[in-house]
Amino acid sequence: MRIFEIIVIVVILAVTAGMIGTKKNRRLDTLMLLAVVMAVMLHGVLENYRIQMAPAYAAALWLVTILGFRLVRRPRTGQPKRYAKLWKSLLLICILLLSGVSVYASRLLPMFTQPEPTGQYAIGTIARELTDEQRDETLSAEEGGKRKLMVNVWYPADPDQTEGKPKEHYPSALGEAIGLVFGLPKQLFSHVTDIPTHVTDGVKLSAQEPSYPVLLFSPGIRSTRFQSMSIIEELVSHGYIVVGIDHPYTSAKVTYPDGASVYYVPDPEFDTSAELYNHNVNGIAIRTADASFVLDTLTEWNIQDPNGLFQGKLDLTRAGIFGHSYGGATTAEALAQDKRFKAGVSLEGGFWGKVAREGLTQPFMYMMSGTTAQNLAHPEANTDPLIYEEFTPDLKSVMSRSTRDTYYLTVDHFIHQSFTDIALLSPSLFANGLDPVHTVDISRTYVLSFFDQYLLDEPQALLNGPSAEYPEVSFEPAYTHKRP
Repeated sequence: MRIFEIIVIVVILAVTAGMIGTKKNRRLDTLMLLAVVMAVMLHGVLENYRIQMAPAYAAALWLVTILGFRLVRRPRTGQPKRYAKLWKSLLLICILLLSGVSVYASRLLPMFTQPEPTGQYAIGTIARELTDEQRDETLSAEEGGKRKLMVNVWYPADPDQTEGKPKEHYPSALGEAIGLVFGLPKQLFSHVTDIPTHVTDGVKLSAQEPSYPVLLFSPGIRSTRFQSMSIIEELVSHGYIVVGIDHPYTSAKVTYPDGASVYYVPDPEFDTSAELYNHNVNGIAIRTADASFVLDTLTEWNIQDPNGLFQGKLDLTRAGIFGHSYGGATTAEALAQDKRFKAGVSLEGGFWGKVAREGLTQPFMYMMSGTTAQNLAHPEANTDPLIYEEFTPDLKSVMSRSTRDTYYLTVDHFIHQSFTDIALLSPSLFANGLDPVHTVDISRTYVLSFFDQYLLDEPQALLNGPSAEYPEVSFEPAYTHKRP
């Protein structure tokens, strides 16, 4: 809990004790009323209100109302003591209950601090709308509209360029995406906009290197390009330029600079697994075209950047791609379709399209959560919607047909969303027995090591096998192959 949230709870409890344990006193009542009002106001001004504290706000309002009545009405005599005791007992129980709910909710969804990136660079960003004039938007009701994406480019900056400048906070889009994924009210996660990242908007690109390798990031379905900021920041701090893509109609919400928004459209119901499979093949084909279009745009920027930021600074001979869930499936298919991508990481994605038939000619790493791995091992009892009947044969096909190095890692204690920042958002609900910082460290460290080895030609001992530092990670020998 934040400092003024704690102060609000302490003041509420202290005032309740004062009302119960002392006789009515006009001066004391005035001081107690002012204490509650000032504590709540300072909390709102200095920290911002949040829904987890709503029961405490209700308790504060109740106390203020009671104290206000006590100040304006005349003292009454002859009230039986037994009713006074009953009233005080009821007040104490309700205030304790409301305060306790707020404390519990605040601990359940805490105001967390994002882990520090370990690289030498600070992190800058710009957001851009990109329109593919060669493709119509087939998912829109509007005829003739072109495919429009929103991207963020996160890039290395010199620390002295960001020092003292305000840091970007997680956007409201993250809270909306989490609510959509878990079927919860988005208001529960509105506080994420008060949580700072390590990113500074619009600063200069570092000149320490003549150019930087480039990675594209594709988020999961119903999610957002901001879902895995801990991984993105780690990569950028080590000298990568990362471009996060929001894919209209499969991302949770895509908001453009003019204020217009495009929302996630749920899949239709299908009678057979084959129909759903073909639907996903088509959906991933659209996202794959998005990835290639973004790479085309970066190629143009490298020649002539209208913003003057990236011209000549993008090393597209060292371009990679990674993604989570549906973004992991986008990653695998983009590697199969577009050989400009030199390496890729799928964080528990599927395989829909050319990749399932032909495998890959680029290095590829697949990371799976322990929970999903257990469900795959017991298909007879499986109710996990993330698993479909074609997954295992497609996985075998990809790993056996690929001609470059492949890795298949399983992370014990991980759930499907563990590859995002969700463990930080609620360790109690989503860390699944792991330290939340360690959870995000697993993902960011293995993704960084993979790209360092295959884009920077820097061998990584972490990829050679089990690590004492990360005992949760195991290598599946059937699908992990070092090829000449």
